[in-house]
Amino acid sequence: MLAPMKITTLALTFTLSCAAFAQAADPTPSKPVDTSFLKKFAETRRFTLGRPQNPKVSPDGKTVLFLRAEANKPTLKLFEFDCATGQSKELLSPESLRKGGEENLTPEEKARRERMRLSAGGFADFHFDATGRNILLPLSGKLFVFERATGKATELKTGVGGALVDPKWSPDGKKVAYVRGFDVYVVDLATNTENAVTKGGTALNTYGLAEFVAQEEMARFTGYWWSPDSKHIAYEEADHTGVETWYVADPLKPDQKPLEQFYPRPGKKNVAVRVGVVSVEGSETVWLDWDNKAYEYLAAVRWEDFAPLTLQVQDRKQQKLLLLGADIKTGKTKKLLEETDAAWINLGSNGPQWNGALGGFVWLGADKEGEAEIQHRNDAGVLNNILVPAKHRPDAVMSVYSSRFDTFIVYAGGTDPTQRHVYRHKTRSLNVNPGSENDEALTSAAGIHNAVFGKYGGPFVVTSTTLKAMPKSTVFNRDGVPLGELPSVAKEPDFTPNVKIEKIGDFYTAIVRPKDFDPKKKYPVLLDVYGGPKHLHVVQAMRNWLVPQWLADQGFIVVAVDNRGTPGRGREWERSVYQKFGTVPLEDQVKGLHLLCDKFPELDKDRVGIVGWSFGGYMAANGVLRAPEVFKAAVAGAPVTGWEDYDTHYTERYMGLLPESKKQYDDASLLPLAKDLNRPLLLVHGTADDNVYYRHTLKLSDALFRAGRDFESLALPGVTHMYTSDPVVMERLWAKTATFFRTHLGEPK
Repeated sequence: MLAPMKITTLALTFTLSCAAFAQAADPTPSKPVDTSFLKKFAETRRFTLGRPQNPKVSPDGKTVLFLRAEANKPTLKLFEFDCATGQSKELLSPESLRKGGEENLTPEEKARRERMRLSAGGFADFHFDATGRNILLPLSGKLFVFERATGKATELKTGVGGALVDPKWSPDGKKVAYVRGFDVYVVDLATNTENAVTKGGTALNTYGLAEFVAQEEMARFTGYWWSPDSKHIAYEEADHTGVETWYVADPLKPDQKPLEQFYPRPGKKNVAVRVGVVSVEGSETVWLDWDNKAYEYLAAVRWEDFAPLTLQVQDRKQQKLLLLGADIKTGKTKKLLEETDAAWINLGSNGPQWNGALGGFVWLGADKEGEAEIQHRNDAGVLNNILVPAKHRPDAVMSVYSSRFDTFIVYAGGTDPTQRHVYRHKTRSLNVNPGSENDEALTSAAGIHNAVFGKYGGPFVVTSTTLKAMPKSTVFNRDGVPLGELPSVAKEPDFTPNVKIEKIGDFYTAIVRPKDFDPKKKYPVLLDVYGGPKHLHVVQAMRNWLVPQWLADQGFIVVAVDNRGTPGRGREWERSVYQKFGTVPLEDQVKGLHLLCDKFPELDKDRVGIVGWSFGGYMAANGVLRAPEVFKAAVAGAPVTGWEDYDTHYTERYMGLLPESKKQYDDASLLPLAKDLNRPLLLVHGTADDNVYYRHTLKLSDALFRAGRDFESLALPGVTHMYTSDPVVMERLWAKTATFFRTHLGEPK
C-alpha cells in the first residue's frame, strides 16, 4: 500500500540543470529556517516514543499488557497495567534477554517490519497463551517464553538455518509454531524440541509465509493458521515460479549483493497460492480445492471455535470475492457467500466473526448498492438480518461477544470522515429490524479513536487522539467505567497546531495558519496532499498537523483537501477514481484549493506549491505537470511515475488489467508529461525502496533530462519507503523542503 506523506532521510544530492526558474519569487531566501522543532520531532519519532503501543487484554481480563519505549530511545519494552489498582509496571526489557548483545534483525525480519510499518527496535510484538500466564516474545531471531508469575524467561530450541518469523501459540498453550526458513515448525513446550510440520520449502516455493502483496496490500502478515483443537495447521504454499525478480542495491555499498524480491507487476505473472491442512503430529497434506486460477488471491483465512476453516478469495480484477468454508478431511470447499462490484471490492479489516450464542457469523459486507453494512448470516452464509445499516458507515468489526441474554457487536466508523468512533450494538434476537437505533457510542470526543477488547467485551482499551491532544490509551471496564490510563513518558509537542477543519463545498478541508499570522498579508500556499484510496488525510488528529504547522510557521499557509476516491463518503464517492488516477484526484484537489482561496483572502492563489509522499508524491508531480497554471512548485517524495511498475494487487484494483486497460495506464502515467514541465520540481526518493522502487524517480528524471527540462533530484541511499528511521535525515529534508518553497514561492506580502 502506498504510504502517506511524511518526508525523511537525506543523504546524497545530485542536481540536474538547477538553473533559476523564471517563476521563482526570490532566488535567495531571506533567512535560514529554524530546525529546532524538526530535530525534536525526528528524535522522538514524531512524538510517539514513550507512548503505549499494541495494548492487549489478558485472557482473564485482570491486566492489560502493552509495549513502550523510552522518550528518547526507540527500543520497545513490555509493561503491565493492573485493572484492579490502575497501576503499571515494567515486566521485561529486550536488554535482559539479549544479555548485553546487540539487536540483530535478519533481512527477512527487516522486510516484515517494513510491511508492518514498524520502525522501533526491541519487542515488535508479544503473544498471550490461552491462560495469559505465559508470554511469547520474538527477539533478534530467537523465541522466548516469559512466565509472568516467576519472571523467568526461557529461550526455545528452534534449530538453525533460515530466518525465524511469525511465532504463534497453539490454542491449548502446549506448543509454539513459527516459520523458519521457508517451512513451518512446531516446538513442544514439554520437551522443548522442534518438529518440522512442512518440508521442502524454498525461496521459490514457500510454506507458511504470506507473499509480498498479501503483506503490503491485504494486511495479511501470516501464512499459516492453527486449528481450534491444536491438532492441525493450515498453511499457504506460495509458488513464485515465473514472477519477476527485482533487486534492491545499495549504491554506497557496491561490494554487497543486491537484495532480491519477487515483485509482481500489472499484466505480469502473480504468485500461485494454495492452502493445505496437515496434522501437527505428521500426515499427508490435504490441499483445499477452489478454483485458484479464477480466484488467485488468498485474502484472508480464519479458523476458530464454532466455525469451519474459512477462506476469503478474490479474482484478479478484485471485482468478485468468495467466502468459502472448507472440509479439512476431504479438502472440498463450499461457498458461504459471494460479493461483486463493478469497480472493486474493499477487503474488510476482519473476517467472519463466528458466535455460538448468536449462531452463524457476523460479516462486514455490502448492501445492494455496494455500501458497507454489518450483517448477521447463518452457518450456511444466508443473510439473516442487518445489524448495522450502511447509513452508520461502519468500517470495521472490532469484537463480537455474548453475555447471558445479549450479543454485542463492537464496530468502528461514523458519518463524519474526519473522525472515527467506536460503537457497541446490542441484540437479543435474530430479528432486529434493519436500521433500528440500538447502538451505544463508546467514544464521543471529536477525533480518531481505536479500541481493543477483552475476550468477553471487557475490559477494553481505547486509544484516542484529537486536534488538541496526542494519542493516549485509557482502560475501561465492560460497563464503560474508566479504570485508568496506560502511562506515557513521551515528550509533548511545543505547540498545538493552529488548524481548522471544515467542509467547503463537496470537500473536507484543513487550513493551517502560522502562529504569527497577519490577516493583512497574502501568504504563499502549500497544498499538503495524499489523495489516494484507502487513506484519509483531513482528520481530527493533532499528530497529523505538527509538521504542517512548522511549515506554516516558515511563512506559508498549509492546506489539505480529501478528494474523491478517499474512504468514508460512500461507494460512489470512493469508486469515482476507478481507472482515472491521473485526472479525478487532481481535479478535486484544484477545486478544493480554489474554494479555499475564494473563502480565505489571505491565501495567495498565484503562489501555490504542492508537496506529498508516495501517492502524494505522484499527486505533487502530477500537479506541476498537468496544472502548472495552479501549482508553481512541487516537492514529490517517492512518487509512482508509471503505474505499470507498481504491484498487481494495488494497481489492478483501481486501474484494471493489462493489456485491456493500457490506455488508462498511459493516461495516468507521468512520463509522457515530462516534456511539459515548466515549474520548479524537486524529486526525492530512497534508493532502497522496495515498495515504490527508485526506478520510478529515475525514469521520470531520465524523461525530464532528455526533454531538456530543469528539475532537482535528491537521492537517499539506503533509505526505504518507510523513511522515518533516521532523525538527521528527517530534520534536514524538511528544512530543505521549506527552503525550496521559500525560494520559488517567496514570503508573505
